[in-house]
Amino acid sequence: MLASVLLILAVLTVRERFDDPDLWWNLKTGEVIWTTHSIPVTDLFSYSTNHHAWVPHEWLAQLVIYGAYKLGGYSGLEFLLCALTAILLWAGYALCTLYSGNSKVGFVGALILWMFATVGLSIRAQLIGYILFVVELLLIHLGRTRSPRWFYWLPVLFVVWINCHASFILGLVVGAVLPAASFLRAEAGAMRPSQWDPQCRRTLALALLASCAALFVNPVGIQQILYPVDTLLHMPLLVGNVAEYAPLNMTEARGIGLLAILLCSFLLLAMRRSTMYWDELIFLAIGTWMAVSHMRMLFVFGILAAPVLSRQLATLWDAYDAAADRPGLNAAFIALALLVAYFGFPGKSNLQQQVEDGSPVKALEFVRAHHLAGPMMNDHVYGGYLLWAAPEYPVFIDGRTDVFEWTGVLREFGEWATLQTDPNLLLDKYKVNFCVLTRESPMIQVLPLLPNWKLAYEDKNSAVIERVAK
Repeated sequence: MLASVLLILAVLTVRERFDDPDLWWNLKTGEVIWTTHSIPVTDLFSYSTNHHAWVPHEWLAQLVIYGAYKLGGYSGLEFLLCALTAILLWAGYALCTLYSGNSKVGFVGALILWMFATVGLSIRAQLIGYILFVVELLLIHLGRTRSPRWFYWLPVLFVVWINCHASFILGLVVGAVLPAASFLRAEAGAMRPSQWDPQCRRTLALALLASCAALFVNPVGIQQILYPVDTLLHMPLLVGNVAEYAPLNMTEARGIGLLAILLCSFLLLAMRRSTMYWDELIFLAIGTWMAVSHMRMLFVFGILAAPVLSRQLATLWDAYDAAADRPGLNAAFIALALLVAYFGFPGKSNLQQQVEDGSPVKALEFVRAHHLAGPMMNDHVYGGYLLWAAPEYPVFIDGRTDVFEWTGVLREFGEWATLQTDPNLLLDKYKVNFCVLTRESPMIQVLPLLPNWKLAYEDKNSAVIERVAK
């Protein structure tokens, strides 16, 4: 019954989150893989990078995304988003329930995970990556408490994971922390050492070594394995300028929630109402550091913190008693939940409207109707939709920020978009004939004031600025 509540929560949370800017280039890459039966290792969509080498670190997830579109169009994509969100919450519920031994408290843990996951619930590869992260924690817990044979699934998990999302690196870190922390035998106040059977620990270590070897089952080898490290260390423009990589604002709702979770956890320790294991403390420290450094990592904090707090709260709430169940009432509530999820699912017109509200749909219609000739300059957030909906117009830039930083295009575009350079320099360098920009772009005000440029079209969210022949 509680799982059905999580289904409602999943559907209602993501029903208005369809048009994510990164959806479209993921979708297009999936289409290329589907139709050509090959995984692209160079940029195929932008003229500015000149087919630069590219790491296809999310190709398997992109294939899944395109498969959903091929089966059901926009509705298929939205169904995939609802399903993945529900699977994430159910997996988190299972993890928190097993870890705490209390299904009611496990439900609270799932709600904690949901609160922090809302920072990144969209049709993107990262959602699949974080589901795999929760599955890893489940496998390790089952291997530790039931049978070490569960550890043998870890290499299989990592083969899938490295081809879906770069978050596999978190899985390796967490997997290494657990057996390493078991050697900490000190007790300090409410802190306790983890209890590990030596044979179980050795089996996990071997499974993790096999998982490291499994990472090489990917299209480009070591480059794909090193990609997440390279992103953090050698892509300062990506990390410093993309909003989701910004430090967490501690005064916003999720920042306050993070502080509340930490305060609750350590108050339980101070009042001696609970204990904490050394590996749990390390996980909370890692999750907090990541979330405070980069807002998008709140997702990781939720995954790591939810089972810890659930275990601490386990004795404060009566455990599930099957004898007290009311099967008829539960069945009725489950049926009601399924109806709410069904009617809460957005229709085709709703999804189309979300696309029109967030993407340059009407602007593209104008470009085609007036037969504007490229090359085209476009805003960063519009690149994904344009390369999906108008492949005949190669984009200047899109959400695949990595390849544009490697080639220097991201720096050029950033300086152009923020008026740090003469606007004509970049436009002339790439022989741009028209621009598709958001209404928030300063260039909408600047370019029409310059010789040889005019505002050709505008609507509530986008504008087209055209070069005028001399």
